[in-house]
Amino acid sequence: MTDTVEEWFAAAGPREAELRRVDALVREAAPGLDRELVPAGSGHVLGYGLLPYRPRSARETTRWPLVALAAQKRHLSLYVCAVVDGEYLPEARAARLGRVSCGKSCVRFTSLDRIDRAELAALVRDAAAVTSSGGNAFFVS
Repeated sequence: MTDTVEEWFAAAGPREAELRRVDALVREAAPGLDRELVPAGSGHVLGYGLLPYRPRSARETTRWPLVALAAQKRHLSLYVCAVVDGEYLPEARAARLGRVSCGKSCVRFTSLDRIDRAELAALVRDAAAVTSSGGNAFFVS
């Protein structure tokens, strides 16, 4: 179990360096987002910009990050929870990101070297900007 961000990075073992590279990209693209560990499943994700969120299946509002970073068994996942004009930004921009696999809000990759870093940074920056202006439908309750 990790209690601090540094312990979370260290617990990633051989993926620590790559997680730190992604963390640096996110923090540079959206410096106004706070960073903290967020419980998810049986572990934690590194969350940036916690906001009030209520899933359709929940009765109460919780907090969820605008951007979250996780190390999976075979890849890294960067979740960007931004919906604009009915489209999830990661899914809408998947073709521009490079050699990645995208779900609605998830960008999966093995290394930043396989991604167009400028496009990934723009995705994070745009998600932060649309959220701060109130245009992100993901977090509307």
